[in-house]
Amino acid sequence: MAKNTSGRGQRDLKVKVKTARGRKLSSTRWLQRQLNDPYVKRAQAEGYRGRAAFKILELDDKFRFLVPGARVVDLGCAPGGWCQVAVDRVNALGEKTGKKVGAVLGIDLQEVEPIPGAEIHQLDFLADDADETVKGWLGGKADVVMSDMAAASSGHKQTDHLRIIALCETAAWFAFDVLEEGGTFVAKVLAGGAEGELQKLLKQKFTKVANVKPPASRSDSSEKFVVATGFRG
Repeated sequence: MAKNTSGRGQRDLKVKVKTARGRKLSSTRWLQRQLNDPYVKRAQAEGYRGRAAFKILELDDKFRFLVPGARVVDLGCAPGGWCQVAVDRVNALGEKTGKKVGAVLGIDLQEVEPIPGAEIHQLDFLADDADETVKGWLGGKADVVMSDMAAASSGHKQTDHLRIIALCETAAWFAFDVLEEGGTFVAKVLAGGAEGELQKLLKQKFTKVANVKPPASRSDSSEKFVVATGFRG
């Protein structure tokens, strides 16, 4: 077989993005990473609204909390990838014959495009009556509360870590108000040393607490996910 001397090959497997005039180098690097990310390509091919869908898929493959018939609340659900996964796995559309039919409720501060099988609402989950409002929409308590929320980046690593831990703690307290006994709480956190109090709180409220970095989470990211199962009620 003739040797490939055309200069092509491995280099052609990478999409190169030139730094346009006026574009920050960091933006160019982000764009190039997106274009070369296999999870981004898979999301586009499989109809998910973002690569984050694979994070919840991988977490559920491991812990099995999105079961047919489960009632799920997705906090900060935009753009909707986690809801899409939940709709399929809990059988919210009733397409899996012989399986229980679940429910998926997504809430976010911003408007989110409709998702077949999911009920989407604009709501601040920090509002005083948000827990009662959500239980009213669900017609009862939830089996799963999940959150892929992240606070707006300040550019300061430690500040961002503290912000997301505070956001996760607030989401946890919301989950305590709406979860059914035996329920599951899943949330994104950032590794950084300030999550001790959150871990302590969750271990008091749940029978098992695991910290996981799913394969879809980028290796250069400090994000991980806490999966708390067996809510004590």
